[in-house]
Amino acid sequence: MHARLLPMGPLALVVEVADTGAALALRAHLDPLVERSAGVWSAVDQVVLGARSLLVVLRRPTRREEVVRACQEAALRVDVAVPPESADVVEVEVRYDGPDLEEVARLTDLSPDEVVQAHTSTHWRVGFGGFAPGFAYLVGGDSRLAVPRRSEPRTSVPAGSVALAGEFSGIYPHASPGGWQLLGSTDAVLWDVDRDPPALLAPGRSVRFVALDAQALSSGPAVPRIADLREPRGAGGTTRALDEAGGRGLEVLATGPLTLVEDTGRPGLAGMGVSRSGAADPTAYLLGLRLVGHLLDDESSTAATAPASLEVTLGGLSVRAHGDLLVALTGAPCPADVDGRAVPNAAPVALANGQVLTLGTPPAGLRTWLAVRGGIAVPPVLGSRSTDTLSRVGPRRPAVGDVLAVGPAPRTFPVVEAAPQPPPAEGEVVLELDPGPRADWCDLTELESGTWSVSSRSNRVGIRLEGKQIHRKSMYADRELPSEGLVPGAVQVPPGGEPVVFLADHPVTGGYPVVAVLTTASVSRAAQLRPGQAVRLRWASRP
Repeated sequence: MHARLLPMGPLALVVEVADTGAALALRAHLDPLVERSAGVWSAVDQVVLGARSLLVVLRRPTRREEVVRACQEAALRVDVAVPPESADVVEVEVRYDGPDLEEVARLTDLSPDEVVQAHTSTHWRVGFGGFAPGFAYLVGGDSRLAVPRRSEPRTSVPAGSVALAGEFSGIYPHASPGGWQLLGSTDAVLWDVDRDPPALLAPGRSVRFVALDAQALSSGPAVPRIADLREPRGAGGTTRALDEAGGRGLEVLATGPLTLVEDTGRPGLAGMGVSRSGAADPTAYLLGLRLVGHLLDDESSTAATAPASLEVTLGGLSVRAHGDLLVALTGAPCPADVDGRAVPNAAPVALANGQVLTLGTPPAGLRTWLAVRGGIAVPPVLGSRSTDTLSRVGPRRPAVGDVLAVGPAPRTFPVVEAAPQPPPAEGEVVLELDPGPRADWCDLTELESGTWSVSSRSNRVGIRLEGKQIHRKSMYADRELPSEGLVPGAVQVPPGGEPVVFLADHPVTGGYPVVAVLTTASVSRAAQLRPGQAVRLRWASRP
């Protein structure tokens, strides 16, 4: 197999291959090596499938060159003529009454009946995950069905829509914007967090579409296609949970603009359309845990062992202690008090039973973390207590009246009384970059001379930068990029030319060029940027 290796910042690399079949074959070869975690593969956190690539995510940057060599050697050993073994065929029943069926017939010079016949007569295969839990890009169908996306995307595509775009077929797991050509609809349950695995269509599986008449699927009761979209699962606040925690917890009196439960995230689910998520500013999150006695290192900082904290956007949180607790505030420093008595940031703070901690609005920065000794013990969802705002997976937002149980204290104890941290900048912020896999697609000669401002449309998914446009080079002006994996800090350039910097809740894959990736320190700085704040970009290492 021929493979080209491209940089994706300090903690990842892209292995580009010929097509989706080659990517599936290489992933089938790498998965057992990564799972055994022997030798150099112990440095690999996960492997994410793209349309014609694999994203190899590292645990730490020190063994990067070893992983690069191991991936090159692995590609040479893979025979792309031997497809990876697939599981049993998944049959998906479809009403072929979609609004674009006639248009697809026109584009393919087939009749509508021939389009249906072509879509149902071959076994499709799940290539890779996409923009939502349960969404899968299906490959290997009838080549006559390759059609372009709609010139004008729909603002809302109904859940269960069966669609075509390019060489792919797919099913929308929930209502969302989209530009694919709609052939019909299904009531198949594509995503269920109580199912193992939760995604019906996992990478490598075979899929066969079965045509039904227009009334066949609508005769039964409505079936949710994706679980708990509006209220992610795993809410805390029950009396039972508090009793199991020995009566220790935090009663929510006010939430401010946005308070979420976050830990280190849920790796390993990218193939199902779920990104890692986790704390937007990992540096502040981990510092808070250390201040209350959770002494985590790189090996132990996993969702299974790392306690959850509260991520508070622009202050406003107020909580009452149930039991005696030890807490710490990190990230954006904010005025805080316990029963009216001012308390410091970045230092352990004792909360006696019944005392109320109140957070004001930070003068600079965006997000503050409230760590508590023992961690926030809401039930985990898919192995993590993080709320993913894009995938809508994880504990729901804490609400007024909730009592969030606190877990058992660790054996380790706090070792410092305070940990001074540099405050977030109020003015212009410089974000440092490493090269991305598609740095050669765009003209970056004036990247460092431009100034952008943070858009009000920014959130935990990503920061939109408004201002100077980044233009594609002429040779790539009309070229489409097959979807490939993304990492936190990826700087993607959409057609409009204004860059997007992805954060914790980024999509699993994206189809626009990633020209650069923020350094680890800059990812934390980016998480503290407010709308309207000025941003400059600087190369830490040039392409």
